[in-house]
Amino acid sequence: MDPIQELLPGAWQLRLRRLDDARGSFVKTLARSSLQAAGLAFEFAEEFYSVSDKDVVRGLHFQLPPHEHAKAVYCAAGSVLDVLLDLRAGPGYGRVASLTLDARQPTLLMLPPGIAHGFRSLESGSLMVYKTSSEHVPSHDAGVRWDSIDFDWGIRQPVVSARDSQLPRLSDFHSAFGPPEASP
Repeated sequence: MDPIQELLPGAWQLRLRRLDDARGSFVKTLARSSLQAAGLAFEFAEEFYSVSDKDVVRGLHFQLPPHEHAKAVYCAAGSVLDVLLDLRAGPGYGRVASLTLDARQPTLLMLPPGIAHGFRSLESGSLMVYKTSSEHVPSHDAGVRWDSIDFDWGIRQPVVSARDSQLPRLSDFHSAFGPPEASP
């Protein structure tokens, strides 16, 4: 696993190695030693996944303090347009970063607390895997409405859940996240 770029302060894109042979492919998604070598620390407490049809938009999700969490995210099948929103106090507040995650070119995103995460599925059957540093606490589960940020999702009629349609707009959100920590 090799760091490629810092998308937002503390939010890293890492290239994963994919080994292909006659049987199929193999990808190691997390290795403590590789993360430590890149100056990143992550211990996960919970793992979950979602499978989405084409043009589904999920997000932008996060968990509020004191139950905030870091996330490790990757696309295990299909492809998505992945979107990050910085909700931490300071000059980067509201900044957006995006990239395409494609299972054929394995990439791991390491997201610190205070980064909202969402995506648009680019093909049916897109499988997103999430590892979080703390367990889900429903009373602290939160989000920002996907279409309230300065970003072109490239779609007019997405499939969005009732929950995500009711999330507050970024202009109505009051952040409880402190400023980003210095990056490695």
